[in-house]
Amino acid sequence: MGARAISSGTISFGLVSIPVKLYTAASSEQVRFNMLHRKCGGRLKMQYYCPVDDEVVERGDIVKGYEYARGQYVRFDDEELKSLEAEKSNSIEIVEFVPLDTFDLIQVERSYYLGPDKGGDKAYRLLGEAMREKNRVAVGRWASRGKEQLVVIRPYRDGLLFHQLYYADEVRAFDDIDTGATFQFSDVERELAQKLIDQLSSDELQAEKYHDSFRERVQQAVDQKVAGEQVTVAPEAPRAHVIDLFEALKQSLAKEGAKEGPPLKPPKKAKETGTAAEGARPRRGRKRSAS
Repeated sequence: MGARAISSGTISFGLVSIPVKLYTAASSEQVRFNMLHRKCGGRLKMQYYCPVDDEVVERGDIVKGYEYARGQYVRFDDEELKSLEAEKSNSIEIVEFVPLDTFDLIQVERSYYLGPDKGGDKAYRLLGEAMREKNRVAVGRWASRGKEQLVVIRPYRDGLLFHQLYYADEVRAFDDIDTGATFQFSDVERELAQKLIDQLSSDELQAEKYHDSFRERVQQAVDQKVAGEQVTVAPEAPRAHVIDLFEALKQSLAKEGAKEGPPLKPPKKAKETGTAAEGARPRRGRKRSAS
């Protein structure tokens, strides 16, 4: 049975229009729990409570408010918010094509597969091949759920992938992150780190070999409870002790089966550089918006 499309639209650029269908590319499979009353086991319902009037508020008496100052709100009813929504359209308007390597995955909010709709097969294929040959992706706009979304369309396998993006001002600036002190590493430390990377390297990511072990344990516990069995809890593995970086690299290489070679001498203690070497906190970069 084929996948079911969740929406349809038309990719447009210049005088070209490509009818397409959108399909869910990924969704969470986490185990979900309901809130129950411990006393009787009944499922609980969510209610809205007003502490000022000491009463439960019915849905018809609820309005939305934007907090512009602490404890101060401006109100909006559904009709007012409806009037502010982007005009509904099935058009995915391509604005520009940019190099693939300028597209940062940190901006991706969610992803969809794109497939051709009736009559769009040839143009769909041509767009994908042209972008692949030029090593570029399409940047566009799409009105969805009342909002104008920033999107990217890129070649994927023998088709197209559609990414809904965060806007630049929604991505936190990395310059605000304290990345710690800087160090001068010895050649021996660099060599050990690179050898460990080589030991753990693969030609490609095989995502199917990784599993959500927590979800599997929860599902096993659920199955046991349904069957009336006693739930068993596996003991925790002992935590590794924090040791010297050089020794940690050596032990990691040995654990991964590194080939025997000439013994490596411990390096001299790495020196910190800059203000961090003097025991001060490293300066943070100037705050700016992500681009």
